[in-house]
Amino acid sequence: MKSIILAGGSGTRLWPLSREHYPKQFLKIGEHSLFQQTFLRCCEVSDVSEIFVVTNKDQKFYVIGQIQELGYDFPRENVLIEPEGKNTLPAICFGMKEIQNRFGPSNVGIFSSDHVLDSGAMQTISDAESLADDGYLLTFGIQPASPNTGYGYIKPAESLGIGMQVSEFREKPDEETARRYIEEGCLWNSGMFLFNTETFFSELAKATPEIYESFEQNEDINQIYAEIPSISVDYGIMEKSQKVAVVPLQYKWSDLGNFAALYDELDKDSDDNVVYDCEFLPLDSQKNLVHSRSGKLVSLIDINDMVVVDTPDALLISPKESSQKVKQIVNQLKEKKDSRAKIGQTVYRPWGSYTVLESSDNHVIKKIMVMPEQKLSLQLHYHRSEHWVVVTGMAEVHVNGDDYFVRPGESTFIRAGERHRLGNPSRIPLEIIEVQLGEYVAEDDIVRFDDVYGRE
Repeated sequence: MKSIILAGGSGTRLWPLSREHYPKQFLKIGEHSLFQQTFLRCCEVSDVSEIFVVTNKDQKFYVIGQIQELGYDFPRENVLIEPEGKNTLPAICFGMKEIQNRFGPSNVGIFSSDHVLDSGAMQTISDAESLADDGYLLTFGIQPASPNTGYGYIKPAESLGIGMQVSEFREKPDEETARRYIEEGCLWNSGMFLFNTETFFSELAKATPEIYESFEQNEDINQIYAEIPSISVDYGIMEKSQKVAVVPLQYKWSDLGNFAALYDELDKDSDDNVVYDCEFLPLDSQKNLVHSRSGKLVSLIDINDMVVVDTPDALLISPKESSQKVKQIVNQLKEKKDSRAKIGQTVYRPWGSYTVLESSDNHVIKKIMVMPEQKLSLQLHYHRSEHWVVVTGMAEVHVNGDDYFVRPGESTFIRAGERHRLGNPSRIPLEIIEVQLGEYVAEDDIVRFDDVYGRE
């Protein structure tokens, strides 16, 4: 079996932990991120060279970096970059076409990168290949643990052995309707699939011919995405095909779609509180999720069933039952063009990260971390100068053709208009404090001349 991991995302549902440029699948919740957990599960059923990741240009380097962190030699050509997000059907078509071109007819598992799933489920998914060989488009259903209004439902029909034919797909319901669905034997729609490439494209041609023809007639992915509509795989093919089967998964599963789901996933203390990355003093407070990245002491008094998420640049307080409304806050921030919808105080880059410590219209102070043996692009800024002070590690600095090293406690100054590059030649992280001064200090004041990561 080949595997496709869908790794886009807008970072809205777990804001402010996740942001548009750092969505939830890359968050470290435990030892590994959700994306890393998904990749490791795919390794149970696919060779590393047969795993493909569909993502966007902003998240490409998170994908590569997190796989490298796991110790795998992953082929970069298996990271497929969408020109723009157009929902799940185009993303799946992109991956399926690439697999068909490279390997010929194949069975392909499709997995979201932000789900929690017991690894034992992969054996059931692998066993279901027999149904894919028989010409079925397979989806995987989860036995409902409660009448959840955040999931779609699948109504199964007659048995096909390991799976069942699908009678009907149903939209996310209200609570009363969800209870009725469960009484009727419906399953949660997990958003995981198993397709044979030949069956998939044959059914796609009948169900959504405009998308099929675009992928069949064009090789330029930019042209394809300019032509096709934004549509989900459920609407575009699964609800229209007569060859759909569902395989029940009797395993723990969650899409971590909100903070209430995150609370259910994490370990709890004796008062059923979930406390993550902070010092917490509860007074008669129970069943709360409390998270802080700011190093503050968080104290709650007589507070129950609440979500408290404190990051350096945003504080979220919400009843757990209302946590699905977080995306409304993000939408308001986007309408106001507030950058906090897209990025946090710490921003991750292919070479490492930077954290904004202080800023105004004319200055920015950052802590910059460059990973071992990595370097930034050769660049210049028209409107600002930069003063670098090395805290730990050793900096390799290039300015207007000259190269030199800067050690801990030493500093260097980059004038506006000078071509420069910062690198870390050592095997330990480099940490510097950067002070930017100028008439304009926004991130778009940058001209790149050379970049080892292929950025424009």
